[in-house]
Amino acid sequence: MSETILVTGGAGYIGSHACKALAESGYTPVTYDNFVTGWHDAVQFGPLEEGDLRDPDRLAAVLTRHQPVAVMHFAALSDVGAASRDPGLYWDNNVIGSLRLVEAMAAAGVENLVFSSTCATYGDQDGVMLDESCAQYPMNAYGASKRAVEDLIRNFAAAPGVVLNHVFFRYFNVAGADPDARVGEFHRPETHLIPLALDAVRGRRDKLTIFGQDYPTPDGTCVRDYVHVSDLIAAHILGLEHLLNGGASDVFNLGTGRGFSVREVVETVARVTGEPVPAVDGPRREGDCAALVSGSVKAAEKLGWKADHSTLEQMIATAWAWHQRPGYER
Repeated sequence: MSETILVTGGAGYIGSHACKALAESGYTPVTYDNFVTGWHDAVQFGPLEEGDLRDPDRLAAVLTRHQPVAVMHFAALSDVGAASRDPGLYWDNNVIGSLRLVEAMAAAGVENLVFSSTCATYGDQDGVMLDESCAQYPMNAYGASKRAVEDLIRNFAAAPGVVLNHVFFRYFNVAGADPDARVGEFHRPETHLIPLALDAVRGRRDKLTIFGQDYPTPDGTCVRDYVHVSDLIAAHILGLEHLLNGGASDVFNLGTGRGFSVREVVETVARVTGEPVPAVDGPRREGDCAALVSGSVKAAEKLGWKADHSTLEQMIATAWAWHQRPGYER
């Protein structure tokens, strides 16, 4: 029998791509999701267990039933604007949910954890090429909740009698879709730049709002480092196998070292689709950093990771193909 991996948030954008890649790599991915932001039709590659991470009895039953050799933990709320408006929700869902998960893993003897963290833990450090040694100064409850989960995982790993080998991936903006168009990016409400721009092109929304034009960046709009979701998940498979082969716990940034401004993204969407993007300028959003950019030297050196699909054109083209597939509009 193939080794089982529990994938929290496996019905979401990144988690569903992880399940596909795990199945293709010979594992059995078990999706654990409460469907607050996930989609049932994204669960195509292994068993489904519906449940909330804050339900310890449900977690214990699922871990006992499937006996996974590792957990990939993607389940989290991730809207920066919502995190600024309702920080308590983010601490409850992201931190308390992760605490219950780690407690259940310790009780069940599951020793390996790949955690989906974020570059938002670094905060706004303009002019700095972020690496894993940079200080963490999160600007919002989303980044703060992810940093807190990193801390609690380390605390459990250091506790007597607990084995919790772990890899943290702090990644930058994720974009694109499965080249086979079986899974892709879809949120309700949609908050991510590339799908918002594509929705504007398709007429599914009147216009795209560009939040903030006075940041200390070349064109005044926010700059972000984008990584194709397929490349991101390839790193997670490498991190998983690193742990299963006895590798030490570690943390890795996942970025390309090349940042793109919001206006650059919008211009590239227009070029790839051949259609103009209806857009208007709006005020800054609370909690947004001016620029977040990082290379992934450590992931390349230690895991052999490469971002082979992460040109802006590739990310937009695969997302555009996903947006045009039958059944995209749920």
